[in-house]
Order: sequence, then structure tokens, then C-alpha cells
Amino acid sequence: MIEPESNSLESDVLVVSNYRMSSLYARRMARLSARIFGNVFRPTSSQSMKVVQLMNEKPREHKPEVTEYYPPHTEVYKMMRRLQFLGLYRDEHADFRAEMKRVARLKGKAPPKKGEGKRALKRK
Repeated sequence: MIEPESNSLESDVLVVSNYRMSSLYARRMARLSARIFGNVFRPTSSQSMKVVQLMNEKPREHKPEVTEYYPPHTEVYKMMRRLQFLGLYRDEHADFRAEMKRVARLKGKAPPKKGEGKRALKRK
């Protein structure tokens, strides 16, 4: 690593992590070694440490406490419909609604199909 220099001029000196460097080459090498080893070239203040911590943590859309907040209704619905189609599950409420529609259609109480209503019959 770079040793601290004690007898250099103060005007030409750059302080990097408690080391004094006078030459441009030494500054560039210090910056390069900091980049290679993941160290910070300039000391981080307490205000900018908050930004560093925010950038280090996971994004909100990848956090399970955010993404799994609501139950997966659509996936469950699709799975149950597929099981119902295969005959492995019976949805009694859906069967009841279908039966009520069928009975209403037999009685003539069901709504007409699209294009067969009163308004469509006037045009014909």
C-alpha cells in the first residue's frame, strides 16, 4: 500500500484515507486500488452513508414483504377452473348459478342474446 509522506508541501498534497500524496501518479494509483478492492477513495460523510445504504439494499419490488402482501387470487382462480374442467373439483356455487341461468332461459326470463333484443328487432 502507499506509505504516508511527511516531508511534502501542503499545497500539492491530497489527503486520501489518511495518506498524503503529492504526485498525480500516486493519486491515480490510490484511486485505482480503491476501485479494484472495493474501497472508497474519498471518505464518506454520514449524510452520504444513507444513500450508500439505500443503494446497497434490495429494491422494493424484490422484497417479499411487499410482493407477497396480497394473496394470489388470480392464480388460485385459474387453478381451480382448471381442476374443475378436469373433474377434480366441483364449485357448487358456480353450478348453482349455471342451473339458475338455464332455468331462467327455459322460462323465457333470461336476457336475449346479443343482436336479438327489442332494439335490434326494430331495425329488421
